[in-house]
Parts: sequence; structure tokens; C-alpha cells
Amino acid sequence: MLRDNVSPEEWAVRVDLAACYRLVVRYGWEDLVFTHITVRVPGADDQFLINPYGMFFDEITASSLVKVDLDGKQLDEGPFPVNRAGFVIHSAIHAARHDARCVLHTHTVSGIAVSTQRAGLLPISQHSMSVLPSLGYHDFEGVATRDDEKPRLVADLGDHIHLILRNHGLLTVGETVADAFMAMYFLEASCAIQVRAQSGGGELIPVPKEVLDGAYAQAGAAVRPRDRGKLIWPGLLRRLDRTDPSYRT
Repeated sequence: MLRDNVSPEEWAVRVDLAACYRLVVRYGWEDLVFTHITVRVPGADDQFLINPYGMFFDEITASSLVKVDLDGKQLDEGPFPVNRAGFVIHSAIHAARHDARCVLHTHTVSGIAVSTQRAGLLPISQHSMSVLPSLGYHDFEGVATRDDEKPRLVADLGDHIHLILRNHGLLTVGETVADAFMAMYFLEASCAIQVRAQSGGGELIPVPKEVLDGAYAQAGAAVRPRDRGKLIWPGLLRRLDRTDPSYRT
């Protein structure tokens, strides 16, 4: 068994990452096999785990995840390759941001809809106020398979937690899988709220600047999802375990 051949720390992050793939399905964020989530291998800054390209997210388990290095070399044997675009996007961020141990990327309908809007994410909901202080934008350059896009992607992310890839989708980073998931939950919810509000056709009520400034000042570090991840993640795993605990294998 793979579990016997990796460290306990690696196995733990494998379980969390497999759980995250299952949760992406549960929350309706999947796009067949065409998005990706990665996590850095504990103790190996030049290696990370990614999904086997061709498996659906509700099939992924801790042992089926593929280990790759920053040069794109697969370090595990298996029947599935690695998504080239996934490697380019995630390897760029993992190499540049030591704190970005987990990178989560989605192509949701609401996320892409907001990514096509010139104004981007609007300050019209409480959810968006937890996202806007740490949100960047990256212009679309085509399918992300070219290494020369990496510096621009990294620069646009900066030290943010959330990134809207224009005409493409959403991306979040976190020190843990739980952090990245919670960041995506609030970014995706903010986009869904915006699209639904706009579809009503009425005039939207923006949160006044002074309220936004006050909320940001009050929130401080709380706008970062770390504490929310610690609070919510165990319950999400319990929910998965009640229905299908096979992600742990």
C-alpha cells in the first residue's frame, strides 16, 4: 500500500487533497476533469501532488494522486498523465509563494461569468467583503500551457489569496487545503450572488466605501480564511465520511 511508503505527513495531506476533490464535486464546482487542485508535499518544496488527468473528481483517492516536481516530471508511476495547464499554473505559484502550499482552481459558471465582467467582483455582499481585500486579476492569454506566462501570473497574484483569471475562472491559495477551500467557498459564493443579483435586472446597492473601509479595518487578519478552515474542515470531512469515505484509501 502507498500509505506504507510515504511519511505520515504526506499521507495526511493526500487525504485532505482527495477530500477537497470530492468536496468540489459536492459543491458543484467541477468541470469534468478540466480543473485542478494541488498541494505541496511536506518536506519537499520542489514537489507537489495533483490529480491524475482523466479521473473524475469523485473517483480520486489519497493513493491515486500524482506526485510531480517543479520541472513537470512525474515521480509516481500510473496510467494517467498530468494536465499540462494544471502543471504550468500550479508550479508557477508553488515556486514563487512558499505560503501557498495548496492551490485550488475552478471553472464554475458563476466564476467565469464574473471573470468576463470588466468591473470584476463588485462590493455588493457581505461575502464579497471577505474576498475583496485580497483579490487580484490576471488577463486571459489563452490556455495556460506556456511557461512564459508564469511570471505574469505570479505578479498578478502577488501576495493575494484570491485571483480571478479573466475569461477563464477562479483561483485561491492557502497554507493548508482547508484554507484554500474556504477561500474558494467565499469567492465562488460572492460570484454566484453577484450573477443572481444582476439577473434580477434591478439597480444594485453597493456597500458604501466608508462601510467597506470600516469592515476591512475591523476584520484585519480575519479576512484570511485560516481560522475558518480550522473551524469548518473537520465537519466537512465528517460529512464526506458519512456518505463515502473511500477518498481516504
